[in-house]
Amino acid sequence: MSTEIIRNLIEIPGVWERMDRVEERLLDASQAGDDFLTEIAQHLLVAGGKRYRPVLTQLAGEFGPTRDRRLIEAGTAVELIHIGSMYHDDVMDGAHTRRGTESVNARWDNSLAILSGDFLIARASEIAATYLGMESVELLAHTYRELVTGQALELRLTGDVGHGPADHYRVIGGKTASLIRTSARLGALAADAAAETVEAVSTATWELGMVFQMTDDALDLVSTEAELGKPAGSDIRQGVYTLPVLYALRGPDGSRIRALLGREGPMTGDAVDEVIGLVTDGGYVQRVLDECRQRLARAADATAGLPDIEAREVFRRMGEFLVDRVGSVRMV
Repeated sequence: MSTEIIRNLIEIPGVWERMDRVEERLLDASQAGDDFLTEIAQHLLVAGGKRYRPVLTQLAGEFGPTRDRRLIEAGTAVELIHIGSMYHDDVMDGAHTRRGTESVNARWDNSLAILSGDFLIARASEIAATYLGMESVELLAHTYRELVTGQALELRLTGDVGHGPADHYRVIGGKTASLIRTSARLGALAADAAAETVEAVSTATWELGMVFQMTDDALDLVSTEAELGKPAGSDIRQGVYTLPVLYALRGPDGSRIRALLGREGPMTGDAVDEVIGLVTDGGYVQRVLDECRQRLARAADATAGLPDIEAREVFRRMGEFLVDRVGSVRMV
């Protein structure tokens, strides 16, 4: 989901006015008092990005009566955690690029990438403690624990064909959906939304976060390298088996897929292509998209009682776009 698409989906001027202030605040909050550390900490911030999470913070803020500095600080805090966690992810993955530029670990080294990630996450905590209150501090700490737990589980399951969908839900819930939910929840809290509104927004964006990752995983199987910016089937090559593959492993072609995945040494392109073919031809991508639609229905139910304002409609459009983008790729 590109920045342009997000802007087209969210035609609420106040959201983008606040996002301009978030951009300024991100650069201010990432100042380390040391030019060298500041340069590293800001490396991915200045590279740009969709800012999906702080946008959700501002969108959720539309449901509350208050528009003050807390919404800006909340958006800044969630993006700092997101960027800091990406620094850590790139070290674990041995990534060379991120957001179209050289990754921090590649440009400097792993130690500096880890320390800079720690610094950004620490700054998020400071911001929450200073401007958002103890409930928000606890929420961010709990969310980061979920994120780390999800990432650790994914590492433990890498290359394991024996785990099932339940484990995968725990992975994506922890590493993706938890921060997406928290981004919206913080926005609703910062805007002084009613308690039932905070819970409704949290429920809806949990489902949206799960759909965000599930459709992203599906795109890895049905898109081209030109569309993805990386080879199709990258998850398979890395031994990360997402929901369509896990379903296929339990289907009629499961033994063949298991044999392909279990070969010694790096997977060849032909083997990856065969696995992708068996998964897509077996209807497992469509099965995941159907499940995504069920999740979006639950999200719609959660927000049904919220005020009938543009922000509520935007949540619906964002979810539909996530599913439709996979379907449109498959039909091409």
